[in-house]
Amino acid sequence: MSDKKQKQQKLKARLPRGFVDRTAADIHATNEMVAKIREVYERYGFDPIETPLFEYTDALGKFLPDSDRPNEGVFSLQDDDEQWMSLRYDLTAPLARHVAENFNEIQLPYRTYRAGYVFRNEKPGPGRFRQFMQFDADSVGAPGVQADAEMCMMMADTLEALGIKRGDYVIRVNNRKVLDGVLETIGLGGNDKATQRLNVLRAIDKLDKFGPDGVKLLLGEGRKDESGDFTKGVGLSEPQIVKLLNFIDILQTAETALGSHPLVQDPIPGLEIDGPKAVRGAIFNTLHDNFKDSPTGVEGVFELKQIWQLVETAGYGPDRIKIDPSVVRGLEYYTGPVYEAELTFDVTNEKGEKVVFGSVGGGGRYDGLVSRFMGQPVPATGFSIGVSRLMTALKNLGKLGQDEVLAPVLVTVMDGDVEAMGRYQRFAQALRNAGIRAEMYQGNWKKFGNQLKYADRRGSPIAIIQGGDERAQGVVQIKDLIEGKRLSGEISDNAEWREARVAQIVVPEAELVEKVREILAAQAEDRRRAKGV
Repeated sequence: MSDKKQKQQKLKARLPRGFVDRTAADIHATNEMVAKIREVYERYGFDPIETPLFEYTDALGKFLPDSDRPNEGVFSLQDDDEQWMSLRYDLTAPLARHVAENFNEIQLPYRTYRAGYVFRNEKPGPGRFRQFMQFDADSVGAPGVQADAEMCMMMADTLEALGIKRGDYVIRVNNRKVLDGVLETIGLGGNDKATQRLNVLRAIDKLDKFGPDGVKLLLGEGRKDESGDFTKGVGLSEPQIVKLLNFIDILQTAETALGSHPLVQDPIPGLEIDGPKAVRGAIFNTLHDNFKDSPTGVEGVFELKQIWQLVETAGYGPDRIKIDPSVVRGLEYYTGPVYEAELTFDVTNEKGEKVVFGSVGGGGRYDGLVSRFMGQPVPATGFSIGVSRLMTALKNLGKLGQDEVLAPVLVTVMDGDVEAMGRYQRFAQALRNAGIRAEMYQGNWKKFGNQLKYADRRGSPIAIIQGGDERAQGVVQIKDLIEGKRLSGEISDNAEWREARVAQIVVPEAELVEKVREILAAQAEDRRRAKGV
């Protein structure tokens, strides 16, 4: 076969669209973050559980917002028994299946947490991937809004444990019953309008992204985006759209007042009150009056008021948890309180513009999800953190990478015979047994310069060197590569370099581990000083 034909047959290395490879730095940062989240969840009494990546498609249900995508927004395949399976699109639907399948063995309330990858067959874009990690906590079998309030408090504690200070985040809380009440008032009540209601909610959920004009298009005939793609609208009439957007204005006005602090800048007309609790109490009364013709809406407002009272009593004010009647959440299975964790600080986007970072997680009550399998009511509520997005935020704040993972100490190879190789491996093993990362060079050992270049590319802090002369004397050379790199800038020629033997010492083999530990400690102290710690 000719070289030309062989070249043509060579595979092109390429990633599937919407997926990314993860680097060691990203993995270490994720592990660091997940450990802090896990600590908070366990402090609240939640225990871990793990479900598989695949579920039967009918068990997952059709709840995704992007229902216009193939396979209803999920990746699916048919098993050899002709049953359809899908990669999970979240961690909540698999939990519902697990609870139903093991209902007689588990203890209610069932308080669990899970971290893992989920998959969405959605249109990829900047920062929008088809595989991403979530970290969930759920309480199944807890019917009262106190469970929803606790989820919000736990989320606030989690963000603070990750180093996000108060004022840089807020947990926003609403109730889907309030939104359903709004839709009842424009003639979208009843089971036969469930799909249309959901599409309206998904349109409203894009208010921050597209603004009122964009949402108005989505509620009507549809909207064309910058790329020319057309999204079909909900098909509401003009009077319905006007009335709905007026209600949204009322809810957003309520949001401003509900988030007020002691000095209310714009008192509500007709309300002679000067304390934030009184303001928020009056706003709940106003909301109640707006929904007096909708029993569902009235119930939603009452539950919101209970959550507000619970979190306030527990010491979580509106600077941490805020009632916000404009929060929607796009998934269909939410039945009551819904909540969203939003980071409020500015970041610079791809265009160099300052924008608010936005949502890093959310959740809500899903009383009907387990019930699909059980034929009986099983209340449940839960919260999901978008790990990758939150990690980006923490990097912006400089809150990740504090627990630095050092590259390994490199044991170099000066002789390729079996006895010498065993000796080098013994040095590496002694360092590992002392809890120090170490590796023996595995490449072409005959070119020693390449070994030091390798150590430099790896970022190795130390190189261990033993040639025939050192072996005969029972000693090793220890080269401080960090200090050597610093000093090398002060040396002008090769003769001076050889004379200085930059940052290199000779110690007996028995003192290898102790001396390496001393050098690593000194390097760590230098890094702390450089950071001003």
